[in-house]
Amino acid sequence: MGVAKADDVVNAFKKAKTDGRKNLIKIPITKSLTIPHRVTGDFGACKIIMRPSIEGSGVIAGGAVRTVLEVAGIKNVIAKQLGSDNLLNNARASICALDNLTTKSQVSKKRDLNLN
Repeated sequence: MGVAKADDVVNAFKKAKTDGRKNLIKIPITKSLTIPHRVTGDFGACKIIMRPSIEGSGVIAGGAVRTVLEVAGIKNVIAKQLGSDNLLNNARASICALDNLTTKSQVSKKRDLNLN
């Protein structure tokens, strides 16, 4: 996600686009186009709770969280935003939540490192 200000819309869009490219993250997605496990994300006064959903249920979320999930390519998820109604903070909290997602291989690698 990128945010920027400028004197006109075109320059603001260019600056936001370059800012967004600097902050790209990888998101693990299952075969049914959902997230692998339940996750929460916090940013400021906003808290986002995301849960995986069955195939065909769609994106059940509101506001900026829905936009972030649809752009990320996640098709089946349930999300709830708690706390603030600020759109920008909700979007940042949802990105924090997606950044906290892990896969089974990442968990097993971490466990192997802790055992050795």
